Amino acid sequence: MIVTFSGTGNSRYCGQFLADKLDDELLDCFHYIKHGIQAELISGKPWIFVAPTYAWQLPHVFMDFIRSSWLQGSRDVYFVMTCGSDIGGAAAYNEQLCQELQLNYKGTLKVAMPENYIALFDVPSEGKCEKMLSAAQKTLSDAAVYMNRNEALPQKKVSPLGKLCSSLVNKGFNQYYIKADKFYATAKCIGCGKCTELCVLNNISLKDGLPQWGQHCTHCMACIC
Repeated sequence: MIVTFSGTGNSRYCGQFLADKLDDELLDCFHYIKHGIQAELISGKPWIFVAPTYAWQLPHVFMDFIRSSWLQGSRDVYFVMTCGSDIGGAAAYNEQLCQELQLNYKGTLKVAMPENYIALFDVPSEGKCEKMLSAAQKTLSDAAVYMNRNEALPQKKVSPLGKLCSSLVNKGFNQYYIKADKFYATAKCIGCGKCTELCVLNNISLKDGLPQWGQHCTHCMACIC
């Protein structure tokens, strides 16, 4: 089973691509997280967890979802992490998560996708996005061969900087930067409430017809993308 967490669609795209390649079931964990439901899942094939990279680690909210889920059937796990350019030392933390849950770690795949963290960066041009998607499809297709054979993915050596980014930088980023206090709605907002529906942490509410952000945010960018 392929389980995705996706704020803006990059990881959902990769999950669907792998589901088509591997003839596997695709599950979006959005409903479970938003409504606080413990997932009880069964898979005869290896688990493939697909998610974006948040400060050189899996999103903490997605790791918590995996920890709280009841996973039956296969004990083998692959991770696919979408990113703008790099995932740092995230693989080591994915392996630790598997050890914690007594799962068999089969590797982490990095997939570069069009940048969508618009809190800090600009979205690439349409031409560059098309090239990145083409390269991502090849990366996913190559990985699908290993996954179909239930073989471990080739892993690359992580630089000292990459390890630092996934440890201290990740901790500081989540503690001091991941906030919604700078999010706001302009006069163009029509008060449709779609942002409240898309917020996986139920952090947005409508007040006098305009969205108001609370203190629980994971910077998934769903509300503004």
